[in-house]
Amino acid sequence: MLTVKQDALTPDIYMTLRHKVNFQEYAREDVEMALERTLFSVVVFQGDKPVGMGRVVGDGRIAFFIKDVVVDPGYQRQSIGTLVMKTILDYIEAWACPNAYVGLMSTPKMEAFYEKFGFVKRPTEDMGHGMVKFVNRMPKHDHNHDVEKEEEVQYDKKAHHLGYGPRD
Repeated sequence: MLTVKQDALTPDIYMTLRHKVNFQEYAREDVEMALERTLFSVVVFQGDKPVGMGRVVGDGRIAFFIKDVVVDPGYQRQSIGTLVMKTILDYIEAWACPNAYVGLMSTPKMEAFYEKFGFVKRPTEDMGHGMVKFVNRMPKHDHNHDVEKEEEVQYDKKAHHLGYGPRD
């Protein structure tokens, strides 16, 4: 039996499910910080086993970005992704102002899945291409940071993200 739990995403669940689908891996401390700043998350369990997840980041009113929609490969094609998306979109609709922006980046060949929920592929006549930039890009599965390289950072990451670090 499937159970949906809101705001139950833990670093262990996040890291395990992302690993199962070959997504970029991150250091645990970075995952912990990211999850602390997540607006909303959902985890789908089969019994005690987490089999799907998703989360929302943004400002909670005008801009929402759907991230990390993942279903364990052994449980795909069982409507778990649909359950994750419906739960996320219910949250967004409850908090979004009129004309709020909801974005996401689809993995290859999953665009049709998101189109079922009203998302459109870009570019369109009215919207340009979506774009992305990766900061301090590391090899896809190198989540064990190079300590010497990390020491080159001139400010405390946590202080920076809380608004106490260097600014432009």
